[in-house]
Amino acid sequence: MLLQVFGGLALFLYGTDSLCRAVQQGAGRRLRSLLARCTANPVAGLLTGAAVTAVLQSSSAVTVMVIAFLAAGLLQLRQAVPVVFGANIGTTVTAQLLA
Repeated sequence: MLLQVFGGLALFLYGTDSLCRAVQQGAGRRLRSLLARCTANPVAGLLTGAAVTAVLQSSSAVTVMVIAFLAAGLLQLRQAVPVVFGANIGTTVTAQLLA
């Protein structure tokens, strides 16, 4: 069982690393500009995170994308934290609306 846990963790980390490299290679000026506008201030980042989570229905997916953007240098930590908070708020609000 311990081997399965470490194998799953290794697979997750490999996937995250591959995503980061792909984002670095594929990020153009338009993506950088869009991310800069959507995370210009903490409130905009919070709303962006909530909106993207509402569309994707997965705060985990949004968090992984934000980590990839951080690793690729497209976002700074001060821009990423509100987006992750917004993703968690978006998940909570979506669940409450469905309940």
